[in-house]
Amino acid sequence: MRAFYHPDQALHSPKQFMRFGRLADPTDIPARTERLLDALANLGIEVETPPDYGRGPAAAVHPAHYLDYLETAYPRWLELPDHGPEVLPNTFPYWNGDPAKDARPPCPTDQLLAQTGYYLGDLAVPISEFTYRSALRSTHTATAAADAVMEGETLAYALCRPSGHHCRADRATGFCYMNNAAIAAQRLRTNFGKVAVLDIDAHHGDGTQEFFYRRKDVMTVSVHVDTDYYNPFFTGRPHETGHGEGEGYNLNIPLAPHSGNDTFLAGVQAGAEAIKAYGAEVLVLALGYDTHVDDPLSLVEVTTDAFRKAGEIVGSLDIPVVVVQEGGYQISVIGDCLEEFLRGTSELVRERLRLQEKR
Repeated sequence: MRAFYHPDQALHSPKQFMRFGRLADPTDIPARTERLLDALANLGIEVETPPDYGRGPAAAVHPAHYLDYLETAYPRWLELPDHGPEVLPNTFPYWNGDPAKDARPPCPTDQLLAQTGYYLGDLAVPISEFTYRSALRSTHTATAAADAVMEGETLAYALCRPSGHHCRADRATGFCYMNNAAIAAQRLRTNFGKVAVLDIDAHHGDGTQEFFYRRKDVMTVSVHVDTDYYNPFFTGRPHETGHGEGEGYNLNIPLAPHSGNDTFLAGVQAGAEAIKAYGAEVLVLALGYDTHVDDPLSLVEVTTDAFRKAGEIVGSLDIPVVVVQEGGYQISVIGDCLEEFLRGTSELVRERLRLQEKR
């Protein structure tokens, strides 16, 4: 397998986010990447620096006016009188939730505070000096992993940070500024007829769902904590199955609060079976560890061992896999979770290669 990461992704260093009515210390800290890089080193996996793809891959799914905002928000923020340390919104415009709509038109005013409320969907996506650079490099990492699979690699890992699966076409939310999984899936569509995205982060992949909700060429499956109890709250329910041509190609599998390994793995298995029935030729696996019982944001009780079994389930699909890193904020366990997942997946990959050689 091949793995990709750019050091610029660690430059994004948020100072605050809103939790239970308080500005709290951030959980998406740069040290997360160090633990995941250590895990790759423990497995003897060399990490490659992705090339600079510029805006191209991100622009395949995000409109230019949104990317322009992300790129220019922080220097414009510094021009405001009495500005805070990071760009954060204080207004949130109404969105009607119409599944027939793609991205919105540009913000009707060029005033920074208005644009900030328009493009930032919550208080978990502060923008500071290096946020845009880190987010763009994260898209390069996802793109390089997708390209590796298109070149014949069976398994590729993109150590993406910031994460991406909450990001809509034109709105950042939940620590996510550009949608790496969607970018990888769109990239893979240039070589594969049917692409699937399986998201096993604790949170519903609401942004990824919206990107492909009207399409049948990309199936989206999300295994997540029941959003009656858990962020993002307003999406992620079983009745959300797609719209128009996409009807039947979106699957949500909610997990009850306090669920353990058996329930989590049953959800992953159900998602894998749906993807197999769909006939996917390649998979984007959005991998988060915030289901772990020790995670500060967790509402379920999944243990490290479950990630090896989840890897085995993913590997059993017998199709190429691009693993895109999402959440997981307890840095004492995330490295072990990644190691176990890759061990489970890679053992099946190695076994398939051995069988092919015998033939």
